[in-house]
Order: sequence, then structure tokens, then C-alpha cells
Amino acid sequence: MTHPLYIAFIWHQHQPLYKSRVTGQYRLPWVRLHGTKDYLDLVLLLSRYPKLHQTVNLVPSLLMQIEDYVARTAIDPYLEVATLPTEKLTPEQHQFIAQHFFDAHHQTLVDPHPRYAELFCQKQEKGEAWCLENWTAQDYGDLLAWHNLAWIDPLFWDDPDIARWLKQDRDFSLQDRKDIIEKQRQILSRIVPQHRQMQDDGQLEVMTTPYTHPILPLLADTDAGRVAVPHMDLPEAQFQWPEDIPRHLQKGWEMYEERFGRAPRGLWPSEQSVSPSILPYVAKQGFDWLCSDEAVLGWTTHHFFHRDEYGNVFEPEILYQPYRLSTYEGDLSIVFRDHRLSDLVGFTYSAMQPKEAASDLVGHLHAIANTLIDRQPEEGTALAKPWLVTIALDGENCWEYYERDGIPFLESLYQRLSEIDDLKLVTVSEYLEQFPPQATLPTTKLHSGSWVDGSFTTWIGDPVKNRAWDLLTEARKTLEKHPEATEEQNPDAWEALYAAEGSDWFWWFGEGHSSNQDEIFDQLFREHLVALYQSLDEPVPEVLQYPLEEHQSTADHRPQSFIHPVINGVVDEQDWDHAGRITIAGSRGTMHRSSTIQRLWYGLDHLNFYMRFDFQVGKKPGVDSPPELHLLWFYPGQTMNNSPIPLGQIPDQSPLNYRYHHHLGINLTNHDIWLEEAADHNQWHGRSHRVQIGLDQCLEIAVPWSDLHLQPDWPLELVVVLSKHGEFVEHLPDNTLVPLQVP
Repeated sequence: MTHPLYIAFIWHQHQPLYKSRVTGQYRLPWVRLHGTKDYLDLVLLLSRYPKLHQTVNLVPSLLMQIEDYVARTAIDPYLEVATLPTEKLTPEQHQFIAQHFFDAHHQTLVDPHPRYAELFCQKQEKGEAWCLENWTAQDYGDLLAWHNLAWIDPLFWDDPDIARWLKQDRDFSLQDRKDIIEKQRQILSRIVPQHRQMQDDGQLEVMTTPYTHPILPLLADTDAGRVAVPHMDLPEAQFQWPEDIPRHLQKGWEMYEERFGRAPRGLWPSEQSVSPSILPYVAKQGFDWLCSDEAVLGWTTHHFFHRDEYGNVFEPEILYQPYRLSTYEGDLSIVFRDHRLSDLVGFTYSAMQPKEAASDLVGHLHAIANTLIDRQPEEGTALAKPWLVTIALDGENCWEYYERDGIPFLESLYQRLSEIDDLKLVTVSEYLEQFPPQATLPTTKLHSGSWVDGSFTTWIGDPVKNRAWDLLTEARKTLEKHPEATEEQNPDAWEALYAAEGSDWFWWFGEGHSSNQDEIFDQLFREHLVALYQSLDEPVPEVLQYPLEEHQSTADHRPQSFIHPVINGVVDEQDWDHAGRITIAGSRGTMHRSSTIQRLWYGLDHLNFYMRFDFQVGKKPGVDSPPELHLLWFYPGQTMNNSPIPLGQIPDQSPLNYRYHHHLGINLTNHDIWLEEAADHNQWHGRSHRVQIGLDQCLEIAVPWSDLHLQPDWPLELVVVLSKHGEFVEHLPDNTLVPLQVP
């Protein structure tokens, strides 16, 4: 018997609890806005391709908030001002609108709409102060309307009302804005019924998550952080309340049964975080399977997943199968996602043409199948075993960066997959029913980790994150001192605890991730704890009245996520807001000549690595700066040819006296570009390339990984050198190298 290659897509739909337990109001609008753009359309689009089956995870904290908006009991600040007469808006509300009603990826959600783009350009080009002084009541009214209208998914644009508003473009009335909000509510009201219907029809599997999305291994014991990072700095107090795990599992389970008329089968452990200690609770609750990341499998089996230069795994049979986990409460199945394929959909394909991106993904799937066929002992040109590729990712945030919210990409992908017999999309449960796991992982040896590098460093270990854990521990101890405060007698106390145990607050605390709303996440976490103390009639610790950290824009920092900038030399801060940053000018002290380059930005995706150079105001690149810019980099730990910097007058000091493997030269005057690779005997050989540059307000560079023929996960270190007539002038950053890693 032969098989197609089975593929399980799992879309994770999640939002943290934005409702303040002090005021009763929502602090942020993201459930409402993502609800109108990302949850319903994803499954409606899938329903057009009945041969394709998928799995969707609807997190309980998301469902609760959707239902609040449908019931009209949820009010957020954005919704509140959007439904006020513009003539009654206060100066403070004007400022709030100007600051926050462009909160969207402007290239996909703002620029396509002329009136919205007009207001955005006014703010970008003339500044917020000019807008506050010159915008009319109608300008504010149109901005309020467009922020809500732009978040309605293009799949719904054939609705007569939405089509009329899109055509209207401007001069929106208060009633128009209220009608747009009502249209959002109608879309939200369809989300759960549509998922339930498609599950009942067999095309969809809906799974769930622990109640408020906590990191279960850390609830069991914060010492779990040291499994992957033995010398991690932990909170002063050990958080160790494993009895909270079954509470989160049971509440998530019961919410699911109430909405879907059946028991859930799959569990998405929050942040794909697992450990041996949580498995008996998961099995006892009745779940059949759970999912995690390939990094967890790699740590568990002591196997590193090597990939070729195209990103395809060399040993696919290890990753592309389910595993059995045996516990004293029963057996579980576990599947591990292909991290790279998931990231391609989540972060990279939005920067490609939709058909090209869909073809690339199908090509990767065929490459996996061909490798498995080549490695199987049986003769033949088809798969002799039922392998499963799991692609699991955030199902909401990525689409903001795609053309028309990802519809052209998904339509192209789904059409291709509907026509191919040797690739078959399945739900996880239907696959496991037909092909139970044949391999077993020793349960006690399951690695304790998450999808982020197989560790918990995103949620613990940083001083601010640890301080938050200590506050949570003190609150949990206080609740434990009140045995009379059961979930039946004092549900408010427990709901506040569950909310504070959610993972999202710890994600944003400290180093690693930041947004323009970090202060609100900090406030929400503390408000959940305040509500816990208040519900117990306990004094609220004074420390909870103050933020855990100062929320100011960070200066120099490492990259925070993938980036996909448009390479045109025009400064677009939104393109680079997750990039690494190094300040150059003024950083060298009074004894050094200041560079004409003010800041250096750097980042990557699966297609390119990117750099941006900001020049000092009034300085013209190549005229007021040396005319030649060179990037040189090498790959630590790799055996290969490396050659010295091919310029005259190079100082004999690090890192200038290092040897490098690749050299990119750019003439800032005539825009010539050349790429070289180190050869024998300290020589350099030219290479063909597809490097892009944009030079206008700044210099932007994109270097395709495919030009370099590298293996995934290789680290690289890079230096920038400026020269004139082939002679060294200066280098940057000072006395260090820019670190990157091939994705």
C-alpha cells in the first residue's frame, strides 16, 4: 500500500485577556479588530476547498472576549471614541486618535484606501502636532471610520454595506461609524457557529488551550526554566502550584464542550510548552493528543535537525511522525511542527508574490516526500509509510502583512493542493485515528521547553520577568491562606489569578519583545493581581501601584523578529520596527571623529538579510561621506576559505585584521554593487548576485541568502567599512561585529 504525504495545518488563534478587573473595561481592541479580519475568513476560505482538512485552535480567553463583544458588554477606548460625535471629542481624545488610529501595517491596511492613506501621509510628513492643530472634525470622523473599516477582511467586501463604505471613501457620519461597528459585531457573531458547523461536517478540527494561556511547566515549577538553561537566574521565590494545571485544563475543556457540543481531542499547550510533569494532567483530563515544536523533539532525542541550503530536513523520518507518550493516567499522542515551514508561512511568504509563495511551499512538501521515498528500504516511487508534516503557527497576526490579508496566497495554495493527489491535508485526529503512533518517547525524558529555542527564556529569567513571577507568587500564597475562598464561594479571586497566570504579560516584560503598548500589558498584569487581593479583602501591596519597568523606547538592541522591508531608500520605521539597532554617531567620544552614519539597522527573514544606514541630517552619502561602503562577514565555527579585507591602509587591529568569507562592495556615488567570496591564498573571487540597494533618505540593502549558499542556523558576524579610492577610512560599529544567524 502506498500513501500520499499527509499534512496537518494547525492555526493558533489567541488573544490575552484585555479586560481590566479594576475598571471592567477592555484596555485594547485587538479581539474586536482581529475578530473582524482573521478568524472567520480563514475557515470560510477553507470551506471553498472541501477536500482540504485543517485544525484550528480557539483559545478560551479569546472566545470569552469575542462573546463579550457580540453581547455588546465589551467597551474598549478605541470603540468608545469611535462612537462619539466628533464635535464632542476632547483635546486628549484628539491626541489619542492621532497616536493610535493608524495602528496597522500601513502598506496593506492603510495605503490601499485613498482617504486613510491621505491622513496617514499628513501625520508622517507634517507631524502629529500639525495634525492636532489643523485636522477638522470631519478628518477625525473619517479616521475613526477608516481604522475600523480597514480591519474588515477583504473576503467580506462584497457585502453591500461594506462595498458602499469603501466606495464612499470620506465624509463619514456618526451613524456610518456606528454601522461599521455593528458590522464588526455581526462578523464576530459568526465565528463560533462557523467553526462548529465545519467541525460537524468533518472538514475542521477545533482544539483548545489551557484556560488563560499559562505556561503549564512553569506553573508546576519555575525551576523548569533551568532544564534548557542550567544557569538561568530564577525568581527569588519558587512558584510551584501544579494543582493549578488541572484547573486550567478543566475550565478550557468545559468552555469547549459548551460551545461545540462535544469534547475536545487536541490540546495546544500554551506556547507549545511541555514537560514531563504536565503530561498526567493532560491525559487525565481526557485529551488524546497535543502538539509542540521540533526544538522540543530535538532536545528530547538529542538530535539536531540539519537542513540543506534550501531548508529541507536531512532526516525527515524523525520529525514527520507522531509519537506516543505513556503516563500513569493514560497514553497521549504528540506531534511536532516543522519550525521552518511554519515560519515561512508566518513571516516570509508575505514578502513574495502569492503564486510564487504557494509554489515554494508545495515545492518544500514535494521535496520532503521525495527525500522520504529515497530513504525508504522499499522500491518504488511512492511513500510506503504514512508520514505526517505538521505546520503550526499563529493564525492571526501574519495576515496583516500579506496582500489582501492572505487571500491570494491561500487561494493559490489551496487550489494547488486540491489538484495534487500525492499531498493530502488532514486534521490531526483523523490522521491519528487511521495511523496511531508507532514510535514512543520516554515520558520522563521529554524535554521541558517551548517553541522558542526549546527553552522558557521568553517568560522567565530576565530581571523584570522574575520580578513579575515574585509578585504572582505572593498573590498565590495569599489566596492559599484563604481556604474559604473556593472557586464556588469566591470566583472573582480565582478568575483574577487565572488571568495573571497567563503567558502574555511575561512575554512583554523585560528584554526580548517590546511594543508601543508594553505599558498597558504591565498595567493589566498588575490590575489582575490587585483584583485578587481586593476580592479577598486583603490590603493591596503598594508595589502593584507602580509599573514593573520604565516603558520607554529602547535604544540599541538586537533584532526582535523577522522583518520584510521594502528596499527603496525611503525611511519607513514600520518596516524596521523589529530590526536590531546600533547607534553610531556620537558614540565614539570626543577623541574620535564622528561618523556621517548616525544609526545602523539590521535584520533578516528567510529570503534575505537586511541592513539600513541612517546618515546625519544634511549629509549626502558618497559626497559628505566616503564613497565606498563594504560589508564583510564570516561564519564562526565553519571551516572554509577566509581572506583579509581587500583594501589599502587597513589598521592592524580587531576586527579589521580578521579574515572574512564574503565581501559586498557598494559605490555610493554610481550605485555599483559587487559580491566576492574568499578563495585560496588570501584571494577574492567575484560571484553573481541579486543584491538590492535603495539609496535616498537612507541606504537600504537586501542580500539574498540564496546568493551565499549557506546551511540554515549558521551564525555570521559582520563589519562595515567605509573607504575612498580603495583606501580604508573608517569602520563601524566600533570595536565589535554585527551578529546574525541564517534562519
